[in-house]
Amino acid sequence: MNQRDLTKGSVFPTMFFFALPMILGNILQQGYNIVDTWVVGQFISSDALAAVGSAFALMTFLTSVLLGLCMGSGVVFSLCFGNHDEQRLKNSICASLLLTAIISVILTVVSLLNVDFIIEWMNIPKEITEITRIYLILVFCGIPAVSLYNYFGAYLKAIGNSVIPLIFLGISTISNIVLDILFVAVFKFGTAGAAWATIISQYLSGIGISVYVLMKNKILRMALCHFKIKKSNLKEITNYSLLTCIQQSVMNLGILMVQGLVNSFGTTVMAAFAAAVKIDSFAYMPAQEYGNAFSTFIAQNAGARQKERITKGISYAICTIVTYCIFISFILWFLAKPLLLIFIDSNEKEIIAEGIRYLHTVGPFYCGIGCLFLFYGLYRALGKPSMSVVLTIISLGTRVALSYKLSAIASIGTTGIWWSIPIGWGLADLVGGLYYLKKKKSLIRF
Repeated sequence: MNQRDLTKGSVFPTMFFFALPMILGNILQQGYNIVDTWVVGQFISSDALAAVGSAFALMTFLTSVLLGLCMGSGVVFSLCFGNHDEQRLKNSICASLLLTAIISVILTVVSLLNVDFIIEWMNIPKEITEITRIYLILVFCGIPAVSLYNYFGAYLKAIGNSVIPLIFLGISTISNIVLDILFVAVFKFGTAGAAWATIISQYLSGIGISVYVLMKNKILRMALCHFKIKKSNLKEITNYSLLTCIQQSVMNLGILMVQGLVNSFGTTVMAAFAAAVKIDSFAYMPAQEYGNAFSTFIAQNAGARQKERITKGISYAICTIVTYCIFISFILWFLAKPLLLIFIDSNEKEIIAEGIRYLHTVGPFYCGIGCLFLFYGLYRALGKPSMSVVLTIISLGTRVALSYKLSAIASIGTTGIWWSIPIGWGLADLVGGLYYLKKKKSLIRF
């Protein structure tokens, strides 16, 4: 199995070419989300678009719990790999799998048992309650598949293989798009068809990557064949994973709370938000994935005690992220309306206007979220995942508090929700930067 030692070679090319498949994979995933939104908006109704948009925010929150667990485990895997500690790696694999499996089962059961409560809590309008309920029940059944993909994907990325996760994500994305069009546009199964397309594709990628890794990776196969949980390894995995899980969960819980506030403004604002957020996510997603690749790079080099490569990696990462974010902000400013028209009928003037307002408010500040993703990755890799939690609380706490306060002012309304987003990013970046400058010597001291 191909794997890449990120502790060797020129810093920028090593980090960039490791990140590239991860970025391409997320582009594929976001491409599916865009097609899903387009199919629902064009072939069902704006109400269906609002329902799926709300459900998407909730599923992002739930899967972020699993993603956080796997990302935290991935840091430990990277540290072991960089330090060439095979036994510790095997023990960590077992501990992580146990923790991920338990959380996956709990999430699935709790979500299915509380669908009606979730709908009420999210302020879903009565006219779309039933279609939202059906959609949620179906997609909740895909949670175990998401856990499989993210667990094995995190392991592969930790040992420097970012290509195989891309391939299986590509298989999932293509099947999702084909099934979406078939179930919704051709067979007219409505939002239930979109949900079925999603979960079938999730299981294809989850089971597929599991079988591949078990067949091709000797270390992981030996670890699972001689499954053993050591208290010290379980504690280490739990510390990293749960803190990263909390960070991801807090981030997406804040987004979910904002979604609930958006829902209270009716289906017009909901539909605009659903479409604009898909564009928004697609725009800054490369920065997010670069931050994750950056974290693996830093963790492997921390395990190998390569201080100089870490400091160079930080400098290159900042330059790369800022350059990209400035470019994409510029593009989005001029293409906001054409992009929204991909999802929304041109006759829906109010929805389009609200979507443009969102993108023109948030888009110019993508450097804020880009740098924040780097801080998250840096502090996870250097053994300070709690700092990532702090930055997330600052960012999302500010966003939620300002959203509710400003939107309650009649003269501001939804504009207050949109402005709270970049303000939250900026405050978190300020704290993250000051903390790094103050603790730099102790953070990178081996």
